Amino acid sequence: MYDYHIFCCVNERPESAIRECCKNKNSLILRNYMKKKISELGLKSIRVNQSGCLDRCELGPIMVIYPEGIWYSYKTAEDVDEIISEHIIKGKIVKRLVVKN
Repeated sequence: MYDYHIFCCVNERPESAIRECCKNKNSLILRNYMKKKISELGLKSIRVNQSGCLDRCELGPIMVIYPEGIWYSYKTAEDVDEIISEHIIKGKIVKRLVVKN
């Protein structure tokens, strides 16, 4: 059982697609960074997965963290670091990165 289960969209659309995609916004690089950082910090009860489209493409990259179901839009490694330090470690939602429903 995990304390947190994180799904990071890494969906890739064809160049001809009308909608944007998270992969073109470095989502895979950022997801891999998060996974490595979680491992380096020894946070064993955290699972970081890649996912297909989470249907918030224009706001991407997008992640959702369970069990709370908090959605984040993040752009940089610094955003990922803040999500890890505040949400994952301290249990505080990073309001500036939250995607509103």
